[in-house]
Amino acid sequence: MSPHRARGFSLIEVIAALLLLAITFTALMKVAGGAIGLTQHAAQRSEAAMWARSLLDSAFVTEPLRAGTRSGTFNQQYRWQLQVTPWNPGGKPVPNAPLQLYQLDLDVRWNGAGHDQVAHFSTLRVGVPAAAAPGAAP
Repeated sequence: MSPHRARGFSLIEVIAALLLLAITFTALMKVAGGAIGLTQHAAQRSEAAMWARSLLDSAFVTEPLRAGTRSGTFNQQYRWQLQVTPWNPGGKPVPNAPLQLYQLDLDVRWNGAGHDQVAHFSTLRVGVPAAAAPGAAP
């Protein structure tokens, strides 16, 4: 073996290897940062869904359903707006029906990642029509 071949790595080879490691490490950190951001976004959406489920499960339990809009806040970060509208599959109300379907549309809003986020939830609920509700004007 000649002495020229057993000398080791040149300075250029070491610099190239360090540059390759730096580029790889930078790319991995960007991927990790993106994953953290996605995890935070998913956690915020999950919390919004839990708030929405809680509100939709408890809405109009102690009072009759009424068409209209309501709004409020869950906490300092999350706010909501609920719109209740009569719903009929054929589009026309059935006269003198003992029960009425209502569509509940809930928007939950919060500020996430520097801008407003919104999640929309919708469900149907059965109730007594406003004209047939106790205490309604004839």
